[in-house]
Amino acid sequence: MSLHPEINHNDHIKGNLNAKLEIVEYGDFECGHCGTAHPIIETIMKEFGDQIKFVFRNFPLSEIHTNAREAAKAAESAALQGKYWEMHNSIFENQEYLQPNDFVERAENLGLDIQKFKMDMQRSSIAEKIDTDFESGIRSGVNGTPSFFINGNKFDGDAFKLLELIQEPVA
Repeated sequence: MSLHPEINHNDHIKGNLNAKLEIVEYGDFECGHCGTAHPIIETIMKEFGDQIKFVFRNFPLSEIHTNAREAAKAAESAALQGKYWEMHNSIFENQEYLQPNDFVERAENLGLDIQKFKMDMQRSSIAEKIDTDFESGIRSGVNGTPSFFINGNKFDGDAFKLLELIQEPVA
């Protein structure tokens, strides 16, 4: 399966915008496997960040993870104040705390305007962004989290395998 749509201006991107190696993760902020993948992705970005364009797309499995959608809304709301990756990291690093008050506390810790953050959490545009990410995951063949795509092609493996692949010397 391939990625639909390709990486675009609606995505949250970190690393080198011009990198030849593109990694897209479809993830769920409450998913334990995504939580396990997070420090591995962070390691990849520390070691190879200038060679990689990394994107995270929301794929909240709301039926099993009741707080995943709210967590995605918190990250997207933080993005409106320029703190997407900081909130993203904070959520994954504190996965056991995913209640509404926890998101407000994180927003305070990140120095966000709390009234704006709370209002943004209710915006239909935030919900639409999450739905758009989720629908793109469905179109791309995502059936669980985390799911990774490398240069537009679905990667069959977890974050550990992804790290191994990236660390392999180029022949």
